[in-house]
Amino acid sequence: MMSLVSEMWCYHWKWKLQHCLCLFTTYIICMQQAAHGCYDCRTVLTDPSGVFTSPCFPSDYPNSQACRWIIRAPHGFIIQLTFIDFDIEEAPGCIYDSLTLDNGESPMNLCGITAKGLSYNSTGNEMIVSFKSDFSIQKKGFNASYVRIAVSLRNQKVIIPQVPDIDAVSVAETVSVPELRQFTLCFEAAKGNSDDNDDWKVFSYTDALSKELFSFGKTTKGHFLSISGTQCILNNALPRNAEFFTGTFQQLCVVWDSLSDTIGVFAKNTYHIVDCPQIFHKVIPGNGRLVLGSNSNEVSSLNGDIYNFRLWNFTMNAQTLANLSCDVKGNIVDWENEFWSIPTSALKAENNLSCGSYLIPSPSIEPTSCANLGSLCQATVNATTPTPPTVTTNMPDTNRNDKPNNGGLFYRISILVSSSNANSVSKVHDVVAEWLNRTFQNWNYTVYVVNISIHPASIREGARQKRSIKSFSALALLVYNSTNNINLEEEDIRQKLISNNRTMEEGYELHAVDVDPVEKCLAEENPPNYFWPDTRPTVTNFTFCHGSSVQTASRTCYLGLQNYTSYWGQPDLRNCTENAADIANQLLNLTGEGQQLTSDKVNDVVQKLKKIVNDEEIDESLGSTVVTIFSNILASSDSVLAASSSEALKTIDALALKINFDGPSMSISTRNLALGVSSINSSSFQGGSFSVSPQNNASDFQIDFDKDQTSAIASVVLPPSLLKNLSQDEFEVISRAQFTFFNKNGLFQDAENTANLTSFVVACSIGNLTIQDLQDYVKVTIKHTKIQEGPKPTCVFWDMNKNGGSGGWNPEGCQVDAESNENETVCLCNHLTHFGVLMDLQRTVTQINPQNNKVLTFITYIGCGISAIFSAATLLTYIAFEKLRRDYPSKILMNLSTALLFLNLTFLLDGWLATFDIDGLCIAVAALLHFFLLATFTWMGLEAVHMYIALVKVFNTYIRRYILKFCIIGWGLPALVIAIVLASANTNASQIYGKDLYGRDTSGQGGDDFCWIKNEVVFYVTCAGYFGIMFLMNVAMFIVVMVQICGRNGKRTNRSLKEEILRNLRSVVSLTFLLGMTWGFAFFAWGSLTLPFLYLFSIFNSLQGLFIFVFHCAMKENVQKQWRRHLCCGRFRLADNSDWSKTATNIIKKSSDNLGKSLSSSSIGSNSTYLTSKSKSTTNTYCKRNSHTG
Repeated sequence: MMSLVSEMWCYHWKWKLQHCLCLFTTYIICMQQAAHGCYDCRTVLTDPSGVFTSPCFPSDYPNSQACRWIIRAPHGFIIQLTFIDFDIEEAPGCIYDSLTLDNGESPMNLCGITAKGLSYNSTGNEMIVSFKSDFSIQKKGFNASYVRIAVSLRNQKVIIPQVPDIDAVSVAETVSVPELRQFTLCFEAAKGNSDDNDDWKVFSYTDALSKELFSFGKTTKGHFLSISGTQCILNNALPRNAEFFTGTFQQLCVVWDSLSDTIGVFAKNTYHIVDCPQIFHKVIPGNGRLVLGSNSNEVSSLNGDIYNFRLWNFTMNAQTLANLSCDVKGNIVDWENEFWSIPTSALKAENNLSCGSYLIPSPSIEPTSCANLGSLCQATVNATTPTPPTVTTNMPDTNRNDKPNNGGLFYRISILVSSSNANSVSKVHDVVAEWLNRTFQNWNYTVYVVNISIHPASIREGARQKRSIKSFSALALLVYNSTNNINLEEEDIRQKLISNNRTMEEGYELHAVDVDPVEKCLAEENPPNYFWPDTRPTVTNFTFCHGSSVQTASRTCYLGLQNYTSYWGQPDLRNCTENAADIANQLLNLTGEGQQLTSDKVNDVVQKLKKIVNDEEIDESLGSTVVTIFSNILASSDSVLAASSSEALKTIDALALKINFDGPSMSISTRNLALGVSSINSSSFQGGSFSVSPQNNASDFQIDFDKDQTSAIASVVLPPSLLKNLSQDEFEVISRAQFTFFNKNGLFQDAENTANLTSFVVACSIGNLTIQDLQDYVKVTIKHTKIQEGPKPTCVFWDMNKNGGSGGWNPEGCQVDAESNENETVCLCNHLTHFGVLMDLQRTVTQINPQNNKVLTFITYIGCGISAIFSAATLLTYIAFEKLRRDYPSKILMNLSTALLFLNLTFLLDGWLATFDIDGLCIAVAALLHFFLLATFTWMGLEAVHMYIALVKVFNTYIRRYILKFCIIGWGLPALVIAIVLASANTNASQIYGKDLYGRDTSGQGGDDFCWIKNEVVFYVTCAGYFGIMFLMNVAMFIVVMVQICGRNGKRTNRSLKEEILRNLRSVVSLTFLLGMTWGFAFFAWGSLTLPFLYLFSIFNSLQGLFIFVFHCAMKENVQKQWRRHLCCGRFRLADNSDWSKTATNIIKKSSDNLGKSLSSSSIGSNSTYLTSKSKSTTNTYCKRNSHTG
């Protein structure tokens, strides 16, 4: 029996298992068909605007869908997505069917009907939309439109306003137009086809009284330029009876100089000169108002568009204008957001602007009908042809708060509804929703009502109603998307609702209506240095990362759908990260194909790469990214690369020195730059070679080590004797050889050499050493970029010292080998710095090894800390005890201690403050350090001057307001020098002061950021030269003073020879530090004596404050007794009624009238610096004076 049951049980489950397998197989097949059916809805959209829908819209979407749309725009644009219709299965957390929107900040899941009519903005130039459905319950889906929104003015034109003072387009209030005696003006304009008016203006510049000072336009006489009330007709340059401006943009440039009676006009690549004697010596006053179009109702504005309006306060010649590019920014007015105040209604993005950035649109996807796929169908994607309206962000908002833009305007609607029917809240919700949609249907304004919520009214609200009537409060959000910029007032919405009260379903009645606009997110600064202006809900603002003109941060003003209020989202600072790899990847995207790089952007990128290379550990991955970025930069034009070429070359060389790699060698190859590094053993070096050749079927290059390549386009052969002439120290630090190949030569621009470079550029170096005067030649072979018939080549290397440090070609030490031909040149060179690129990263090759460098740094910082403490102690001692500071030497010493104290404190804080990477702070710190250094030198010089007056010119020497005059010189002269230096830099103080790396070792690594003088001329004149003068004067004074002291001391017979020697020795030492003689060690740090004198310089000068405290404070007898009287206790305390105290007090009282009035030897004798204690010398002087009177 059990056996039979067991068999039946097994048969039963086998039958069930067969059915399960059948169902599972069917499900897998259906899933594959579903996935295949939706394959085409995974696509990339790059059209300026378009529409896409869920599968089968407006029919219900199928089950098991997985769609993904990537909407992409060029840089300078963001994406705005609007859901025209939206209905997806609703569930808590959208766990079933959902649409995921990734705007670049944080993905959000949408379902239900809440998103209908709402717009969402991306934070960058890409937005990803994903849609999925499960195996049950289908809805209608969604219909979405997208547009590109320009956030850069370069991608937008301006529609010139036709009515003055209404939506006027003007230069921003923050832009000040200076007085103009000459200018260059360029702009592009297009005129409407239907405009036949011959009397118009393109722009007008007026003063505070609306008097026109400067304008351009046309009358029946022809095109004119008006300057200070004088019109110059430009008929010789522009047509009188025909239109220069047509339906397409035409560029026009006008040049004027007050010292000339002509006007230059550059139009259609032709330069014309127009005579206009009336404008000779005219001046255009500054601080006026510049508007696009006419400034009055008497003359109309040009009925058309304007673009790329730029103004300079200097003149350009015809050649410059012919080569004028988008990268040349107007120094008075430029076509950038920060220069203009433009209402949204006047802006319009286009895809054919001369300086804009665009993507090539991808082919539109043709929708497939549902009939072709049976129960499955794909989403539709349609590209729309009209250019979308434009929303600008981070621009001055000249509109009213309720003026619509493409971000949408939102209104809170609150109504009170009564019902005599016993209906549920859900029924009331349906009635109110249907009534609201019907009310606003076919209205003059395009509006949507979303997020309707119904709540029973409170007892107070319903108390007046009959008990059988129930009251409900309804809240809803009205979204207004304007297409023609028509204002929509709150009162219009309210009246529309009230007027449709009778259309509500029978049994329902409207009692109260309240309409309020949803507020903007208010302007705020968060985090510090990131300012976000007033922003409408759903709009994303962009701003540059702090300290960058390339990377951007963003922040979105969100709309809370629970309470219909706006709120700020968290700032997105991901692009502002300090992670080296992240920054490098961002720079890689910024410089990628299709990106338009300006000179400023290239310079910013190079500076960031320099910081990465100098501060970070460089592995092969990061090094490869950096090389690729440089390769992208090299694709730019020569004019774009010119300003940053020197820094770029230094950074590439530093990269080759720092990059870490495993194995005997490594190479990185890109389209325009190739880098190879090979390990070498200096003790067994037998020569070597590098070569670069093109890879098969690739645009990159291949670097080979120690191989003969017949197809090489460049090669370097190093002789075995290369390292023979090196010193032992240089020989020990050699560990690598670097090879660099440049496919583009834009970084090598020699202003003085007009000869053409007919070859590639190749560089080879050993470590960071300069190797020259070789026994055997280095052989360099380079292919020509084009075949040379009858070639007469010259082998040159890039000398960074030429042309004032900007670099130039130098043929010294190289010669052309007889093996050269029309295809390649063979060069033989007796030096190896860089062939093609010669540079020294530190400008002066240091002989200090890392160990000595660390020791010197340690001594300097410890010494400066000690010096600051004891300088403060000296200063506090003289401030606390009034008796000590009654004579002139003490007051001069206090000023010197103050200068030393702040010099040491500023030096100690300098390196720390430099890490904040704030240019203004670094400039201020460097200027302060410079000031206190000069003040210290000056007060040391004044010490010498005072000694000369007191010891040499002893008799009848009286100077009125002596200390005041010394203070004016001691503090005023350094301040005057700093002021002159800053004034010479004009507004660009960063040329004089700034941050740089100091203390790098012989391999070019390490070092610390330090804010100091960058300009060599300023350093040598104001520091070395200034101190040189003070030093020579102090040496002379030192000799004179010592002769005087020794002469006086020699006349005293009450001391032994040993006492005299010790006393004179103490005088020498104390005066040495007081007069700053130890600073002169800097003049002797040359050649083999460099290191010893650097140690002496660091030790004695960093401890100068300590030595002054010891010799001129602690060892003074009167200072010691003041300390004992006021600071000591017990047996060390000196009683107030001691003999010394009484004697000193009496003497001070009796001679107080004479103190400070006569610079006799007694005043010198009152200071132990001059070797006599105050008590003895003052007593002797006092007695001598009394003896004369008796």
